[in-house]
Amino acid sequence: MAHDKNRPLTLRDVSEASGVSEMTVSRVLRNRGDVSAATREKVMEAAKTLGYVPNKIAGALASQRVNLVAVVIPSLRNMVFPEVLNGISSVLEKTELQPVVGVTDYLPEKEERVLYEMLSWRPSGVIIAGLERSDAARAMLRASGIPVVEIMDVDGTPIDSVVGISHRRAGREMARAILKAGYKKIGFMGTKMPLDHRARKRFEGFTEALAKGGVEVTDQEFYSGGSALAKGREMTQTMLERSPDLDFLYYSNDMIGAGGMLYLLEQGIDIPGQIGLAGFNGVELLEGMPRQLATMDACRAEIGRRAAEIVAASVDAPAQDIERTVELTPTITYGDTLKR
Repeated sequence: MAHDKNRPLTLRDVSEASGVSEMTVSRVLRNRGDVSAATREKVMEAAKTLGYVPNKIAGALASQRVNLVAVVIPSLRNMVFPEVLNGISSVLEKTELQPVVGVTDYLPEKEERVLYEMLSWRPSGVIIAGLERSDAARAMLRASGIPVVEIMDVDGTPIDSVVGISHRRAGREMARAILKAGYKKIGFMGTKMPLDHRARKRFEGFTEALAKGGVEVTDQEFYSGGSALAKGREMTQTMLERSPDLDFLYYSNDMIGAGGMLYLLEQGIDIPGQIGLAGFNGVELLEGMPRQLATMDACRAEIGRRAAEIVAASVDAPAQDIERTVELTPTITYGDTLKR
């Protein structure tokens, strides 16, 4: 029997998909009762394929919801996401809804676990970072029967609604600004791309626009772990020792970019005359640095606000026509490190 995506899955759906009774399904999912290994595997496979998550609200009907909005983000150490959370909170605090946060550390398997636990409490909506996720995570979100807003990125196909920027476009626009300023020998430093899809897309857009201008990235360096000033200093020193003729350094985020800038200033290097610099995110914390780093605003707080507005509107009036795709436009701040 086909499942109506507008209602949550029930034990009956898993029972029909696995060919065993609802009571047996319940025993398996609660890890209780005398159930054979073969039956248990059959039930768990059916539940995973359907995206079924058990309801932990004792005695509640399957359709009942709690006034929580699950907010799933990859990191709390990244300066980006606290501002997104502030945007979400600024909207939800005017409603009966409350955000509850889960962190995935950019790991697909951890995202599955976080979603499984959070959806089991039957929240009223989900706000989740990114568009790339596992089949199991996608199945759970599709089967939840609640508003799902994917945020930060619009370069892909959303499950339900999406609010963000085009990171490929952001990369292209920064590359054009760098080329227009006359820089030709460019180094790139950033996070390892398999884990950070948005950084990967910016890099793709960046290299695409450079290629159209007849320029290639001269050197590149990738790292894993959190963004830090010390990491930016270290990477910048290593890259310039390896490629001393570089005239521009593009960083995947402002924190490592600021570290690179501090290193260059200590070396007495002329910025932006000898070497230009740019980062990404527009982190306000760095406004007290000796020079203002060229960067691009990622619209973080606005993304959080718009996503929360979609969830709140969907909960208040599920039948109303709501804008499902919201693409925001980041802008370049030239600061003191990118020639006009």
